[in-house]
Amino acid sequence: MPRRRRWGFRSAQVGLGDPLGPRAPAASASPVSVLPCAGAAGELVQERLDPVDGICQELPQLTLFEPFLEAVRQRFPLLVAAHASIVARRSVKSSAVGSVRVQFLGSGDAFASGGRFQTCFHLAGSDESLLIDCGATALVALKRAAIDPASIGWVALSHLHGDHFAGLPWLILDGQFARRTRPLVVAGPPGTEVRFKQTFEALYPGASSVVRPFEIRFVELVQRTRCELGPAVVTPFEVAHGSGAPPYALRVEYGGKLIGYSGDTEWTDSLIDAARGADLFICECNFLDKRVPGHLDYQTLSEKRAQLDCERLVITHMSDDMLGHLGEVDIEAANDGMVIAL
Repeated sequence: MPRRRRWGFRSAQVGLGDPLGPRAPAASASPVSVLPCAGAAGELVQERLDPVDGICQELPQLTLFEPFLEAVRQRFPLLVAAHASIVARRSVKSSAVGSVRVQFLGSGDAFASGGRFQTCFHLAGSDESLLIDCGATALVALKRAAIDPASIGWVALSHLHGDHFAGLPWLILDGQFARRTRPLVVAGPPGTEVRFKQTFEALYPGASSVVRPFEIRFVELVQRTRCELGPAVVTPFEVAHGSGAPPYALRVEYGGKLIGYSGDTEWTDSLIDAARGADLFICECNFLDKRVPGHLDYQTLSEKRAQLDCERLVITHMSDDMLGHLGEVDIEAANDGMVIAL
């Protein structure tokens, strides 16, 4: 039987009441919590459905009982062989081409140029899926791609502009009305929790104090510090894009692959670090040759291409100006729904 694994947080089921749900008492703890990066995933509960895997995973840790283990190996050779087979399958899965799927749910800029959705990338193929950025149109894009929003347990944000994070309120409300129980963990720049609450309250007054049937946690990403985020490890690099909080390019280690992402930025040498060794580097390219503070243009990117040490470069976040010249460029361009297998 194929090994299946489910992860989750310990959380209580809470009922729904008024259109936004029951309000938390004034003296109670906030339903939204902020965690430092270390231990951000909280207490994870793993349900092993494969008894062979469950038993054998403990064997390598019992080195003080090597004589006993040798006896076990001789007495139960099939058990040991099964364990070796499981380890081998995992190794192949982590390095096989196509084991990770990157889907561009949104590849547009803030103004829906070309009729495209705002930035949102879906990573799948590991134990759990992950979103990179969650623009205001993210929920629409998820449902158009037939991806269950409740399956998203982890979101990594590059910066705090609405076309990169403002989809969170609708992702949360959809989960509330769908009776979601899976916790949601959001990692972003310092100040993410405050900006999220302000946005949620502006859209739906009182929404940030609602008691929901799932936990919401925020993790603050720290410049050039690796952060474990569920199935991924995320490392942020500060770039150049005014957004009221540190803007980041992200390196995401996921399913044995490395995905780099520029976020929104003009050229900065931080992009060299973010792209180094990446299987895929996703880079914003707002304009063809117009130099605009805080954004990249194709001409600059072409001149700097040799400095980006990545296997594959794909441009995204394109304005009408850039979209109108795609036939003239020699760097691969994303489009909504596009899937890259790594």
